[in-house]
Amino acid sequence: MSRTLRLTAAQALVRYLGAQMTDEGEPFIAGCWAIFGHGNVAGLGEALYHAQDYLPTFRGHNEQTMAHAAIAYAKQLRRGRAMAVTSSIGPGATNMVTAAALAHVNRLPVLLLPGDVFANRGPDPVLQQIEDFGDGTVSANDCFKPVSRYFDRITRPEQLLTALPRAFRTMTDPAECGPVTLAFCQDVQAEAFDYPESFFEPKVWHRRRIRPDAGELARVAELCRAARRPVIVAGGGVHYAAATEALRAFAEAHNIPVAETQAGKSALPWDHPLNLGPIGVTGGEPANDVCAEADLVLGVGTRFQDFTTGSWGLFANPERRIVSLNVAAYDAAKHGAMPLQADALVGLEELGAALGGYRAEGSAEALKSGWFAKVDPLTDAPEGNALPTDMQVIGAVQRAANENTVAMCAAGTMPGELHKLWKAGRPGSYHMEYGFSCMGYEIAGAMGIKMAEPERDVICFTGDGTYMMANSEMATAAMMGISFTVVVTDNRGYGCINRLQMGCGGAEFNNLLDHTIHETASAIDFAKHAEAMGATSVKVGSIAELEEALARRGGVKGPYVIVIDTDPYPSTPHGGTWWDVGVPEVSERAEVNAARAGYVENRKTQRAD
Repeated sequence: MSRTLRLTAAQALVRYLGAQMTDEGEPFIAGCWAIFGHGNVAGLGEALYHAQDYLPTFRGHNEQTMAHAAIAYAKQLRRGRAMAVTSSIGPGATNMVTAAALAHVNRLPVLLLPGDVFANRGPDPVLQQIEDFGDGTVSANDCFKPVSRYFDRITRPEQLLTALPRAFRTMTDPAECGPVTLAFCQDVQAEAFDYPESFFEPKVWHRRRIRPDAGELARVAELCRAARRPVIVAGGGVHYAAATEALRAFAEAHNIPVAETQAGKSALPWDHPLNLGPIGVTGGEPANDVCAEADLVLGVGTRFQDFTTGSWGLFANPERRIVSLNVAAYDAAKHGAMPLQADALVGLEELGAALGGYRAEGSAEALKSGWFAKVDPLTDAPEGNALPTDMQVIGAVQRAANENTVAMCAAGTMPGELHKLWKAGRPGSYHMEYGFSCMGYEIAGAMGIKMAEPERDVICFTGDGTYMMANSEMATAAMMGISFTVVVTDNRGYGCINRLQMGCGGAEFNNLLDHTIHETASAIDFAKHAEAMGATSVKVGSIAELEEALARRGGVKGPYVIVIDTDPYPSTPHGGTWWDVGVPEVSERAEVNAARAGYVENRKTQRAD
């Protein structure tokens, strides 16, 4: 007869989390972020208290940004480890829905543990309970269903015996990886059950590497050998599979140039002869020019997002074929691509062996040198007293960076400028959340990166708009002594969307603070605000002062915030391609009508095949 342990459901969950291990012998769940409330404080809170020696609990200031920190942690470690996040019911839970969507889009593991209503329904309706007039089984946590890879509601203690293995299977599966939500009824958390002792034995979750199907491999190899102008599009899957060296070897062996998505950037060093640099809407001319003429596009670990494909207008060669090497069947078959479902590392190795001595013709080095001749001057320090541009800020940070620096960002102007201009060295030195492009990820994400790799020099780019949207984890980082640098570019509003508005023919309206309704002009002192939360901060008045401030970052303990005013209008004029943003068919503005005419013409370049 098997031995049992009588534990509450919350205690069983916590003990199980501590027993799940990686290939390297570390706990897969590195810790739990928690804001306690009446949906989790008595159950999970008590269980976590007794588990601090093997499952540390971190307290944040906002449920969404706690989850962002956890997600950034997993992303920086290439999905090798993850974190849990727990909240109360009601608003505490729904605050995490945005983060769940971010993890879902980016295929990243996070275990979300929102408290839920009473399974026994005795005190219904409880505080913060959402009541569905036609379905008694619904709670606010049903919002997580479309943004979770696996969702379960724990209404009995013994359900953990099946739910938890499913949760870890999802988070550790390379194809299905994503957020898991276990909505945990608050009365059930406190109920006891006799769990089998064997349920808590340590278990190693080995990283699975899916090998390609022989038939798919043969068909793709035949297509590749026939290509005269192939190009590789490297996505985030290259990093998740630890396949950067395999990509380099494959590209060099077959002389195939590589374009990088936002998630794929740093897969090859920026100065590698075959690295064409950024692709798509925020891409450079070398990659976009080659992709426009390519007769074979080999996507490796990419979702082929619209920013990558120029809304499917970039790959213009009428004879072009798309091959998608992807661990997920869903992604491998997009837009009529010939699929090669496989892990990026073994897929590249086996495809390379099948190609034998095949080598593409030509060189892209001239394209690269021409590109840098155009854009490098944009990052130089300005002359005179003009407001600096975002490009010049990037140049200052680039000059201050070292081989250990991680540049990170998520939304607004900077992602596009960084994609074009940042010169990423070794893999993992560029961390961009651009799948969901979620404002508010930056500060929490920088903290998560530093927790994942404490030895790294983390520099976070964020605008004033994003800073205002989610800055509370600055206080968390200060309390925990987590050191990273935040460069706040204050252009007094949403400069990126203001330019998009103007580009679509619209009048400047409701984006920059000068174009919004207000009685008193905005005069936010971001440096003082950051200082009030415990950060070391400084406001600088020029690029030269920015460089001086950056040089001091090594001596700062905790978050270090540098604020600089910037010009909201200029952006890199080179590179890029069309992006499908619907322009009104009818307008009183001549500028909108002109933009609509251009939009109609650009739509003709889209290909559905």
